[in-house]
Amino acid sequence: MKRFALFVGIGGISSLFQFLLLIIFVETKLLTEVTGSAAGYLLSSLFNYWANYRFTFKSTRSHAQAFPRFVVAVGIGLSCNTLIFATSLWLFDNYLPIPWVENYLAAQFIATGITVFINFAVQKIWIYRNH
Repeated sequence: MKRFALFVGIGGISSLFQFLLLIIFVETKLLTEVTGSAAGYLLSSLFNYWANYRFTFKSTRSHAQAFPRFVVAVGIGLSCNTLIFATSLWLFDNYLPIPWVENYLAAQFIATGITVFINFAVQKIWIYRNH
């Protein structure tokens, strides 16, 4: 349970970074909502890798072993995040608008909430597991 709490804390910081990037990308019209979410996910993943490697899982795997696995995990997480985000955004834009928050932020909240469990399982079982 302690490991999951650390994972959630580090993920929370990563998610704040992702949300901040998403807002910057969308509000400055640099990227669309879906592309901004994906870009924020990728960039926040770098902090996530370092912090989980060092603190959550205290991995003894070399970076040469762990990082390529993490890249695959980021691909899985990115796919889940983007699919859930795009679907949620479409639903909010077309059927369930929320008057007090931007639809893309609500969609990101849902995508993040679901993706965190997938990421934890992949990282615990496959990436940082000690030999």
